[in-house]
Amino acid sequence: MQNTITNNNYKLRQQASFKRLNDVENDVFSYIEKRLSRIFNDEIESEDSIFCKVSDIAIHKMAQFLSGRIPRSCSIGIAGETASGKSTIAFDIINTLEAFAQEYCIKNLITRINTDDYYYDRSEMVKAAGSFAEFAKHYDLDVPEALELSLMKKHIKTLLEGKDVYLPKYDMSGTAIRNDNAVLAEPAKIIISEGLFTLTDDIAEAFDFKIYVDVSENVQKERFYRRANERNLGASVDDVYKNASTKAKIYVHPTAEKADIILSGEADRAAYKKFISKILGLAAEIYYKKVLLYCV
Repeated sequence: MQNTITNNNYKLRQQASFKRLNDVENDVFSYIEKRLSRIFNDEIESEDSIFCKVSDIAIHKMAQFLSGRIPRSCSIGIAGETASGKSTIAFDIINTLEAFAQEYCIKNLITRINTDDYYYDRSEMVKAAGSFAEFAKHYDLDVPEALELSLMKKHIKTLLEGKDVYLPKYDMSGTAIRNDNAVLAEPAKIIISEGLFTLTDDIAEAFDFKIYVDVSENVQKERFYRRANERNLGASVDDVYKNASTKAKIYVHPTAEKADIILSGEADRAAYKKFISKILGLAAEIYYKKVLLYCV
């Protein structure tokens, strides 16, 4: 009889302990979500905001990752047409995160997957054409089919499972050579990728956070021609721009509908970094400064 009473008391204490733990976790999640909503809303309502759109789902999901409700790594996909600013934004995110990781001695915080490395090897076609310029006249690089996005999706999934993976490396000098299994990528807390076709149907499902970078046609065109001049595209620049713009309307622009967040590709770079720093400040508060202990 005594053992039965003791066992029942133990079960009651255990149930009460689980309930308290669950209540604390709910309070922490609620606190994080409210803080995130405030941070996002302040930026959205600010003059020259970096945001064109932010879905409530994105904020809720971010709170789930930050609170530990979703315990695995997260993946971020950034899409936009050429010269939209997506690469610059991606690198600003990476640099800000790496500085944060260094400050708090965090290992494996972020891993980048370069979408361009998944172009199919077409080196034999380049040789047959005599040059990359001649090859490019008959082979379109501005369509999703030019890349092996299914392999990229597989690699992202593998990293999210916490496993190492060897990534391809594409030679951008004009040989169209792709070396497979060339670069070791280790699992990280954040997997990030950017590219023209990052949010197309073949791969969008691999990303927890889908970001599209929007830019006006005038700004995009000015950037494109400035970059083309730096790369000495010469007389072919008009044809290259026309093809890129035409294909973007077909394959890139529609992917904005999948985006949880649409960023302005014309915002000040300092504004992006400042916003990311606010999110990281909340993360530091949660995991390193323990302010939450006094707030829930």
